[in-house]
Amino acid sequence: MDSRTEPAESASESASEPEPPDAAIRAAASHDAAATAHASDVAARPPLVRELLLVVGLFVVYKVGRQLATGHTAEAFGNAHKVWDLERAVRLPGEDTVQTALLHSDTLVHLANTYYATVHFPATAAFLVWLYLRRPAHYIWARRVLAVVTAAALVGHLTFPLAPPRLLAEAGLIDTGQVYGPTVYGAHPATDSMANQFAAMPSLHFGWALMVAIGLIAATKSRWRWLWLLHPLLTLVVIVGTANHYWLDAIVATALLGIALAVIHLPHRTATTAGRVQEPAEVVPVQEVPELVGAGR
Repeated sequence: MDSRTEPAESASESASEPEPPDAAIRAAASHDAAATAHASDVAARPPLVRELLLVVGLFVVYKVGRQLATGHTAEAFGNAHKVWDLERAVRLPGEDTVQTALLHSDTLVHLANTYYATVHFPATAAFLVWLYLRRPAHYIWARRVLAVVTAAALVGHLTFPLAPPRLLAEAGLIDTGQVYGPTVYGAHPATDSMANQFAAMPSLHFGWALMVAIGLIAATKSRWRWLWLLHPLLTLVVIVGTANHYWLDAIVATALLGIALAVIHLPHRTATTAGRVQEPAEVVPVQEVPELVGAGR
């Protein structure tokens, strides 16, 4: 056979060979990446029972600790006057500016009271549960940050009892919870066995809400994730407008959270901590170049 016909025949045979199944290779690689990410999540997720006991235990310690600060009525009102005077000295806007806006509508006031009474704990709990299930590494980070901030707040409640502005006659504000409802506090702060009404500084309502927003922004990739900042913004309007907190309560809570975030670092960003599984690089099949029989002769 003439050797000159062999290259053509070889090229024809090569062209008739099926191409490597690159789509199947990509699918298999993607499956392997997802399996690896899932295994990493399982390894990072702490035991559920231990976490439940830990979180509930920390919460009980905090609630009991808050109650230890009750009974310091004179000191709480003395500190309230100091905070009020300091806010005026540094020219912070009056809390009454927010409350006046809310009082234009009974519905707005009622919604603000409801938000204050019902969103704080459920939102934080839902945040932790979601992180535990979907972003275990972020869950451990967020739990540590919240524990540090809450412990620091407890120290503040014990060492600096503070009557909220709704109880300070000088502020001229309305206790919207008592007037419009709903309220989580008793009518007599000094004898309230359900809650310590003199634990205003710092505001964990705001500190926790801000951490929820920061945590969700850090743990997700959606372009809409920045809308989570509406939660602390609404919380700030609510706690000030209902006269449950001063501006300084939120400022101190923000400072404590900032310190905690500076000390407790965000987990290393991986495919799953970023909220997605990375697609493997496209596999480009290598085409064999047919050898020309007789070349170089």
